[in-house]
Amino acid sequence: MASDLIALSAIGIAILFGAMSPGVSFLLVARTAMSSSRRAALAVAAGMGFGALIFAAIALAGLHTLLTLVPSLYTGLKVAGGCYLLWLALKMFRRPANRFNDSAATEDVNVSKAFLTGVLTQISNPHTALVFASIFSAALSKNIQPAMYIVLPSMAFVIDVLWYAVVACLLSTDGTRLAYIKYRKFIDKLSGGVMAFLGIRLLLK
Repeated sequence: MASDLIALSAIGIAILFGAMSPGVSFLLVARTAMSSSRRAALAVAAGMGFGALIFAAIALAGLHTLLTLVPSLYTGLKVAGGCYLLWLALKMFRRPANRFNDSAATEDVNVSKAFLTGVLTQISNPHTALVFASIFSAALSKNIQPAMYIVLPSMAFVIDVLWYAVVACLLSTDGTRLAYIKYRKFIDKLSGGVMAFLGIRLLLK
């Protein structure tokens, strides 16, 4: 029992640090919070959490072994993920500069669409699944308790949702949104450039 608690604590800390590291997920939640609404940003956060749950579940199911045995599958997933990130970058670059007509305007984003975007963005990088698998392999014994198949994906979901919800709430304040609207053209181009860089990096990695 004590060893399981230690393993869960170590895994939880590793997942939290992974979520807190700057990347595509943080960028998407932050931008949605500033350009749209807190509700839409929280929907993206929930999508990120659901994506983490999926990765944790398939990591426990042995995805690491499968991707190691079938390199072409990993390559295919990387290409698909990289192309998706480049598509998101293109959308940011092509956003009309006059989309907002006044300083109080915000971009209307459907909550369901925001959630799906969060899920797809989270699972766009198959390397994340390998990271989960590595963390689990390092912290768990070979004989994984059946309860872990429920506890670990649930924990990954909760940690990601809570972290990105904090980001969403902090960056969806009126002051932050007004600053975004003032510098939206620069921020959109910068966000698109970072997203494109990460997509190309994933393709070339």
